[in-house]
Amino acid sequence: MKEYYRINIKGLERDLPICPLNESLNIAGFVIFGDVELTEHCAKELLKLAPADYDYMITAESKGIPLIHEMARQSGANKYFLARKAPKLYMRNILRFDVKSITTAKEQTLYLDGSDADLMRGKKILIVDDVISTGESLSALEALVEKAGGIVAGRMAILAEGDAKDRKDITYLEYLPLFDKNGDPLEA
Repeated sequence: MKEYYRINIKGLERDLPICPLNESLNIAGFVIFGDVELTEHCAKELLKLAPADYDYMITAESKGIPLIHEMARQSGANKYFLARKAPKLYMRNILRFDVKSITTAKEQTLYLDGSDADLMRGKKILIVDDVISTGESLSALEALVEKAGGIVAGRMAILAEGDAKDRKDITYLEYLPLFDKNGDPLEA
């Protein structure tokens, strides 16, 4: 079986480990944690494609955090929102939504602090993530934005995995295929 998949993201290459999802399907692991060059590069490239008219950005905990932070830094934004995987003691009037992700074994719940929801009301919110695959995490973020009274201004990711590449409602930098049991891409 092949161990890695080489991807080129707008001129920056990385070797992604191929990981088994089940007996017949593999995915390539894309993790930006600890890779400052990749995070800065992807943030810059996504900002080039971002809609001109948004008030805030939101992402889900956890792999989107360095990306959204860098996008905020590069764009001069002083605030972004984070949907948490668990409520924190400081959170009040929490909004929640359940989600099932391809990379997570069980259903998760995303939580948004009520004060963030108040800031979001009537504002245009740009949803940012590292990888969009099944779209379940994206749907959960959309639901949180709408529940808070925000308006989804756009949906962006570094990579669109599998069938997500065919979605017309997301903007992404590169396509990431799914892989067969031998580590060969299912589509090109």
